[in-house]
Amino acid sequence: MDSVIEQATLLQEDGGTLSEHVFRQIQSAIVRGDIPPGAKISEPELARTYGISRGPLREAIHRLEGQKLLVRIPHVGARVVSLSHAELIELYEIRESLEGMACRLAAERMTPEEIDELRRVLDTHERDAAFRAGTGYYQQEGDFDFHYRIIQGSGNGTLARMLCSELYQLVRMYRIQYSTTPNRPRQAFNEHHRILDAIAEHDGELAELLMRRHIAASRRNVERQQQNQQNNTTTTRGEV
Repeated sequence: MDSVIEQATLLQEDGGTLSEHVFRQIQSAIVRGDIPPGAKISEPELARTYGISRGPLREAIHRLEGQKLLVRIPHVGARVVSLSHAELIELYEIRESLEGMACRLAAERMTPEEIDELRRVLDTHERDAAFRAGTGYYQQEGDFDFHYRIIQGSGNGTLARMLCSELYQLVRMYRIQYSTTPNRPRQAFNEHHRILDAIAEHDGELAELLMRRHIAASRRNVERQQQNQQNNTTTTRGEV
């Protein structure tokens, strides 16, 4: 506990806050699945874990609700979001439409310097150990995220707020969850390169088409995995 408090003191000296630190820690745990979908959020337990008072903790929880990572259920409390199959497919349909638009705008508006930076992002992805092993795709957020950089490159502030703020961490949560399908990391990487080539050619129509196809392929991957999970559950129950 002392180490947590000491870390908080250092964070405050650096201009950070304990609430911000705890917010980032819980956010990361949810997005990466360490705190699983549907799990109940216990304020007393989190307060003990992070050595934080209930006030700053509630501030962090409120921010996580704003990111759609937590939902508050009457008479139950806060839980980690757990989208139904229909809700998850709707999320991917929204991404397909809006990120397709963002990609078209990025092809029209990104500067040569921004496109070079995007190539360097993919170079970083290719060097990632998990990607080379075929077990996952590079999972860092923000400027290291291919999708994030394209949305920012669209130059459309409303799109950026929707996709890089309001829905971003929720989307990342499910992108990470379904990114370990065999062959999908390499397939997604190749699709990213084709999208980048279209952006570099300033071909907005092709860039939008390729992004929409890319996200549609991810949606189909999700549907296959969920179907496999359902089949496995049915088989297991039948054996019992």
